[in-house]
Amino acid sequence: MDSSIRLGRIAGVPVGLNISVLVIVAILVFGLAFGRFPAVFPGSPTAVYLLAGLVTAVLFLLSLLAHELAHAVVARRHGIDVRRITLWLLGGIAELRGEPRSPGADLKIAVVGPLTSLVCAVVFAGVALLAAAAGGSPLLVGVFAYLAGVNVLLAVFNLIPAAPLDGGRVLRAALWARWGDRTRAAVTAARAGRGFGYALIAIGFLQVVMGRGFDGLWLALIGLFLVNAASAEEQQARLGTALHGLRVGDVMSDRLVVADPEERVSTLIEQAVLRHRLSTYPLVDPYGRFAGLVTLNRIRAVPAEARPVTRLRDIACPAEEVPSARPDEPLTELLTRMGGSADGRAVVIDPGGRLVGLLTPSDVSRIVQTAGLRAGDPYPGPRGADLAAPYEERDRPGGHRDAA
Repeated sequence: MDSSIRLGRIAGVPVGLNISVLVIVAILVFGLAFGRFPAVFPGSPTAVYLLAGLVTAVLFLLSLLAHELAHAVVARRHGIDVRRITLWLLGGIAELRGEPRSPGADLKIAVVGPLTSLVCAVVFAGVALLAAAAGGSPLLVGVFAYLAGVNVLLAVFNLIPAAPLDGGRVLRAALWARWGDRTRAAVTAARAGRGFGYALIAIGFLQVVMGRGFDGLWLALIGLFLVNAASAEEQQARLGTALHGLRVGDVMSDRLVVADPEERVSTLIEQAVLRHRLSTYPLVDPYGRFAGLVTLNRIRAVPAEARPVTRLRDIACPAEEVPSARPDEPLTELLTRMGGSADGRAVVIDPGGRLVGLLTPSDVSRIVQTAGLRAGDPYPGPRGADLAAPYEERDRPGGHRDAA
């Protein structure tokens, strides 16, 4: 979920809005301004209702942000990096680069979100009571009362024991503690999430048939999201087990062709690309430090007439945006950090700071396809060759980078 609008950093975590969040803002503003507020609190001008609706929508988004920030802060306290927080059509997402190392950590990260929503509900309810006691307008009291109720519903809905909802994480943590098997617990929680998603889709379809089209479509949309997210979580859990024990050094490509950041694009094409036919070329400065990553996609994006004068450093993915790891690091931890990275690649650095390898989409595809072939894997990875194309096609002429 990309952040179309970046809002900066809060508590060290990048925060942004996906453009789809404008849909929920519009629904809230117009639904409240021309529906609920005039019906419950009649007698005010339309402009006042619109202002009240806008204030309600903004405060609702801030409460969503507080919910996700709570997840992020607790996750970071347990050693899990947080890539970013994004508010979008169906709520908010805190993207974690890693997994909790214990059921207790998993539980704390999960429950803090709904608890924060309940705290927001208490705060809004308190403001509503104070406004009423101070003789504030019924509409003003109604705005904060509505926000209190919505946050209670948000907390309750998120505590439903179905992944990827927070309640699904609570279920996973409880089963993990009971069984001592995180993968089994994660698969069970994901299946519960998929079942709940299908139930929402069915209820939404029935509402459409009964004439409540908008409510039904909204429920079906949420259900579809839950089904897809839960299925992805189940696959990730199974893959994590299949890759258990593998180190980055077992999978990385050590066939490196490096280039100088000041070198021209045309020179790299003539001296390296056409000769070695690799998809990725690390940049190393005169002091031997990793300085960025150039891929065929980035090279192809440079017009032919500009290649003789364009430096590699000008088109490279900056070093700080490329995930890095040591050869002895567990592969699953690096794959988590690679998710959403600019070019889907990582560099491998030895303890002395020397660049020793790369992990490319082709390497990932290859290990995914063979992950379930080891004897005794209780949860084999995806089968067949259907995962090869999304990774390997990225750097072939005509391939679509976003398709992966």
